Amino acid sequence: MNRPRARNALGNVFVSELQEALARLREDQQVRVLLFRSCVKGVFCAGADLKEREQMSAAEVGVFIQRLRGLMNEIASTAVMGLIETTRGLLPGAGGTQRLPRCLGVALAKELIFTGRRLTGAQAHTLGLVNHAVGQNEEGNAAYHRALALAQEILPQAPIAVRLGKVAIDRGMEVDITSGMAIEGMCYAQNIPTQDRLEGMAAFREKRPPKFVGK
Repeated sequence: MNRPRARNALGNVFVSELQEALARLREDQQVRVLLFRSCVKGVFCAGADLKEREQMSAAEVGVFIQRLRGLMNEIASTAVMGLIETTRGLLPGAGGTQRLPRCLGVALAKELIFTGRRLTGAQAHTLGLVNHAVGQNEEGNAAYHRALALAQEILPQAPIAVRLGKVAIDRGMEVDITSGMAIEGMCYAQNIPTQDRLEGMAAFREKRPPKFVGK
């Protein structure tokens, strides 16, 4: 993301460009891992573009929030972070009131949203809101390098199994445990006939690294 004058704030054009990029990447079978990175030093994303939103009608705001919510369903964000909308006379509208309590529990989510409190990376890590917190380097891209290292851990794994595992987790979190187990079973069944599953079993038997091909 590279919108320095607006600190990568999410406006109509920016959101459209991100959605178009995601749509293209979703159809690219060669893409195994996707990293979202800010090219603006010292900031990842300032949230919604409030200057642009101020010029919108109520109907336009509603449409924009729906698009933004859809975008946030596709990606997730993370030094200093928070849902600060209540400090601007707003409330989180891109899914924050739903995602945060699922991550941290209702009581803590209410505290953070009601106060508009900002968290440091270390605090977010302690709460379990982010997986990793890293010290910044001179180039200002320490988080990118940690994300890249994580991507390199994911890349060797069976792509279909990874993809179906993501589906099972994401969809299972939206339903009760019994329904979630059924979703897992359906995803597991889809993986059974894959070439990669047979390769994984053969590699284990032959005591060699597997060579997954995504089929």
